[in-house]
Amino acid sequence: MHQNKKHIPVLLSEVLLNLDPKLGDKYLDLTAGYGGHAKQVIEIIGKDSQVCLVDRDPSAVDYLKVSFKNQNVDIRNQDFYKSAVELSESGQKFDLILADLGVSSPHLNEQLRGFSIDKEGPLDMRMDQNQTLDAEKIVNGFSEKQLAKILQEYGEEPKYLRIARLIVRNRPITTTTELAKIVSKAWPGHSKSHPATRTFQAIRIAVNDELNLIEKAIPIWIDLLSPGGRLAIISFHSLEDRIVKQALAEKSGNKLDSELHLLTKKPIVATKDELVFNPRARSAKLRVAAKINKQKKGEYNANTGKKSLPHL
Repeated sequence: MHQNKKHIPVLLSEVLLNLDPKLGDKYLDLTAGYGGHAKQVIEIIGKDSQVCLVDRDPSAVDYLKVSFKNQNVDIRNQDFYKSAVELSESGQKFDLILADLGVSSPHLNEQLRGFSIDKEGPLDMRMDQNQTLDAEKIVNGFSEKQLAKILQEYGEEPKYLRIARLIVRNRPITTTTELAKIVSKAWPGHSKSHPATRTFQAIRIAVNDELNLIEKAIPIWIDLLSPGGRLAIISFHSLEDRIVKQALAEKSGNKLDSELHLLTKKPIVATKDELVFNPRARSAKLRVAAKINKQKKGEYNANTGKKSLPHL
């Protein structure tokens, strides 16, 4: 079953160009999924290089174990925050770190996972199938006020009050398509995207505690970088990108205590050519930063291409 998973990694060429992997680099992929990015990076850094692949989805981890079984790869079934904490506590450092924050295609395509608006499935949406909180508990158990807050904060849904009321009035709701149909009543007429898109995004974020984990994890990811190492983060909606942008900005700039040099002043987005064969990349945004070497005055900094001031 796992061998039939099809997932096209987003912004692959852009990730490789900006991470700039080299033979022998140590690589950490915090959201390895089905190994699309990892496979290409490992081909460059070499199969004997130290590699750590992390994913909170057990089915993805099972796939990774088969795909990389004969290689020097540490595979962990954890969320990216818990894994980062453990790696940091053990004193590990990496030259290349990647976090692709999006939901993978197999998640969306597998009806039983409950992520898809168009395919009927249970109200699940859990990245980690071992956790107890799922979409069904939120949709059928949370108060109207709690639902409205989730829709407003995590989905930026203009009609959050109307949709929360519709959900409560139509309980119990058992499937994804049923939920999508109910939400659509708040948006009569036609639109480019499905009217339930923001609602599904909001519930998925709440189920998986996504934004909170990102905010807590990024400072640890920065700490895990070796001097001169590079961190690449791919986000898929404005809430994620805002957190990433602010976190990287706080650690960069012309400050004596700056840890990072931003390699992308603006986020990198998919080209028209990529969108032809991978429409999922439409909302992807890539931001990349390099760990500043702590150097003596006048020493050349390979990250910035400039002579550096002393870091006191």
